[in-house]
Amino acid sequence: MSGAAGLLCVVLVAGCTPGAPGAPPSVESRAQPERLPVDLQVSAERSSGGIVLSGGMPAPYNYGPTVLQDDGQYRVWWCSQLPGIGPPGDDVLHAASGSLDGPFTASGGAPAVPVFSGQPGGFDGMHTCDPSVVEVDGRHYLYYTGAAGDDHAHGNAIGVASSTDGRSWRREAGGAPVVTPSGEVHRENTYGAGQPSALHLDGWFYLMFTDTTASGAGWNGAGQFVVRARDPEFRQQVEALTEDGFRPAGGPRARSVVDAFSADWMWVPALEAFAIAHQTAEGTSVTFWDRDFTAHPYSPVLIPGPWQEGPGLARRPGGTAPVSTSDPCGTVPLDVLRATALLPAPTDIRHFGIDVTGVDGCATPEQAAAVLDGFAVPSPERTVDVVRDGKRIRVERRSVAELLVTRVLDRRVPAVAELPVVATIEAGASALRAPSGEVALVDTAGRLWTVPPEVAEANGSTVVDVPQQGWTAYPRGGDLLR
Repeated sequence: MSGAAGLLCVVLVAGCTPGAPGAPPSVESRAQPERLPVDLQVSAERSSGGIVLSGGMPAPYNYGPTVLQDDGQYRVWWCSQLPGIGPPGDDVLHAASGSLDGPFTASGGAPAVPVFSGQPGGFDGMHTCDPSVVEVDGRHYLYYTGAAGDDHAHGNAIGVASSTDGRSWRREAGGAPVVTPSGEVHRENTYGAGQPSALHLDGWFYLMFTDTTASGAGWNGAGQFVVRARDPEFRQQVEALTEDGFRPAGGPRARSVVDAFSADWMWVPALEAFAIAHQTAEGTSVTFWDRDFTAHPYSPVLIPGPWQEGPGLARRPGGTAPVSTSDPCGTVPLDVLRATALLPAPTDIRHFGIDVTGVDGCATPEQAAAVLDGFAVPSPERTVDVVRDGKRIRVERRSVAELLVTRVLDRRVPAVAELPVVATIEAGASALRAPSGEVALVDTAGRLWTVPPEVAEANGSTVVDVPQQGWTAYPRGGDLLR
């Protein structure tokens, strides 16, 4: 039985949605909010005109996407099965596009092909599905559901692989799973553990996942559980979310954050909240939790439209929310890709989205630093402040700042004034070029700030070639490459 066929019966394999939608809300956390949730305003409902994502040849299913917005592109990894390629079973495919409305293709416009498949003899020997990808410090991490075969009880588990380019993957943790079923309860749904969704926040790798054997799951196995660790293999300082907050892992999985299968999530700095996307009767519901999972700070919002299987939120590389280029402090775009047809398994991935508006997303310095990272604002010194990594780099020419950031805002943001100014780059500042071709501007303190070559020209700086010894003799300021 393939991963797709399992949708028509009790689910046993990695590539399946392990239960029916609309199950009674039996596993929502008992934690009660201390204040009433805020009702969010929504607008700009949107959807693609048709299918945006598919395999390179006829495939029985396409679903379970994970979406990263990176360097002006959207990259997607999803679950499919291409006949005659790799071992039989579920494969992970990859494609990219400049728009969420597609078309998504592999490199050079070629049809997408598998980039990750089963490893014979491993726990994931036949099925690799439900991908979730994050990028941390220049390395991609792929969390996925793996299964050795079709007919097995509680056989699904979660593995992790890493890559420098998102295409060629290396299994980590010695090829062993990083999350296995708890085995606390034996239900009719014998899916096990899978459908991971990963993000990176405050130095922690967070993982949300399904476990139909957990004591906190519902009658049909629905529920989403959370663990976090300091390392991507979940070996160091591993903690699990409990009714008493995060505690060392190893106890019962008794607390679920949402009654759902196949959910996705991200951290939204503008809302200071986790957003969990999961399917309900009318589309994708987005539920919000505060940082400590003690309260729902906002009422759920709905991304309407047809669906058949789990949503993939469009996220930034670390798993945080994208930022609106037109209104970064006041608007949060929520976009998902999801399967919309059943032929006979979930397929026909389309794009749907809404905007959350009217938020005060830059109210604090911490929020402003996260939301406006890569933007610039006018400064009181008749210069422009580029926001990077929670700090300000003061640039004399606006035309130069425009080449360094996503956008220069027309107005000051009060909270940005509390971020430290760490450098000033004057018009006509000295510019150096290393033997490797790197170009840097020299700030008023004599430190190098790496920039695109065209920035030095726009700054009116003459670029001087220096030997490696001369280049390394300068103290480093930072990297202003976009």
